[in-house]
Parts: sequence; C-alpha cells; structure tokens
Amino acid sequence: MTVKVNGIELTDAQMEQELPLHSAAEHPVQSAMTALVLSRVLLDEAARLGISGADDEATIEALLEQETSAPVADEATCRRYYEQHPDRYTVGRLLEVDHILFQVTPRVDLNALRSLAQDTLNQLIAEPALFAEKARALSNCPSGAVGGSLGQLTRGDTVPEFERVVFAMQENQLLPRLLETRYGLHIVRVNRRVEGRLQPYDTVASGIALALAATSRDTAWKQYLKLLVGRAHIEGMDLLGADSLLVQ
Repeated sequence: MTVKVNGIELTDAQMEQELPLHSAAEHPVQSAMTALVLSRVLLDEAARLGISGADDEATIEALLEQETSAPVADEATCRRYYEQHPDRYTVGRLLEVDHILFQVTPRVDLNALRSLAQDTLNQLIAEPALFAEKARALSNCPSGAVGGSLGQLTRGDTVPEFERVVFAMQENQLLPRLLETRYGLHIVRVNRRVEGRLQPYDTVASGIALALAATSRDTAWKQYLKLLVGRAHIEGMDLLGADSLLVQ
C-alpha cells in the first residue's frame, strides 16, 4: 500500500536505503517504513519553522534541540537514583547457574511443552539431585550436555528477562516456577553467588547524570513527536505508538 505523509509519497528507493538499518527488527519492513514516516514528519516541521542542517539527520537534530527541552537531574536526584539501583553499580558480581530450556519453536504444542516443563520442575523440587539427568535428557540448550551448566554469569551475559530473575535468586536456590524468556521456558538453579562490590557514588555520579539526562531527553523527544504525528496527515499506515521508535 502507498504511504503518504502530508501528501508526499514515500518511495521504493527510500525504503531500499532504510531497510538494511532494520534487519535486526522483529518486523524489518514495518520498522523501516515507520522510521521513514517519522523522519518525514520531523523534516516537514523543520521546513515549516525554517530550520535546516547539513543533511536530514542534522536538520532533525537542530529541530529537536530548538523545540524540546528536558530537565537536568541535580545531585540529589542522581544520588537517589544511585541508592535505589545498587545492582547497576555493583561490579564483580557473578553467579554459577544451571538451567533446562524447553524451547518454543513455530510448530511446538505450547500446552504440551508447558505441561512437560512444569512436570519436570515438580520432580526437581521433590528430588533436586535429578537436575543434571533431566538437563541432559530434556534441555534444548547445548548446556544440557554438561548437566545444564551455564558456567559463571555476570551482568549482560544473558537476555534481560533471564538476568533480572536469576540475579535476584539466592545461592543454592531452585526457582520454584518456570522462567519465561524469548527462547522458551526455563527451569533455573543458582549454585553459587559472589556478591561483588558497590562502586562509590563519586565514581559513577557523572555516568548517572548522563543516563538520567538521556532518559529525560528521550521522553521529551517522544512527547514532541507524538504531537507532530497527531498534526500530520498520514495515509496508508497506522502509527499508533510509533513515537517510541524515535530514539535511535
């Protein structure tokens, strides 16, 4: 379907140029078209306000700098963030983790997979010593060959939804529920936990200030873009929620 923004049709040539930038997206074509639409909306607004730059990217940057503002986090805010998120500023923390993966694939019977995973978990709650045996027999992860061992994990080694759960677990703990991630269902056990050390506030203060400033800026940009999208005349595409794609 033809997509137009304020009466201007987006071309196949533009799509061919944009598409490679979205190859990792879940829906690359939709993601690329959304980016083109949002870019067009911003460039149109820049033209209306007489704002220009060396290229389209510079023009959009100049528009956002002129038309949006974001509060700057003061020291009290930065220190409060530090105190509320100690895990983010702890270094040297590691876990030794075992897991059994029941992988979700396009043709898998999800009800049967969940039932098998839950039955296995129930058995392991009753008899933890069977973990390695069950991992070798059932896990869809290569770690199954070594009894489910993932070795030593630090922050950033696994997907966020897995990391959030396992780093909140205690040493010698079997998670009493199935852990769901983008890969499937996991039975997880933490065998060893090394706590690491919390970095002093002064060491990380500048990084916290930069992170909070970026978050504040991104929020302001999204709000502004949402306003512009609401004013624009867009044909051939529904941009509900697409303002979240503004931040690169």
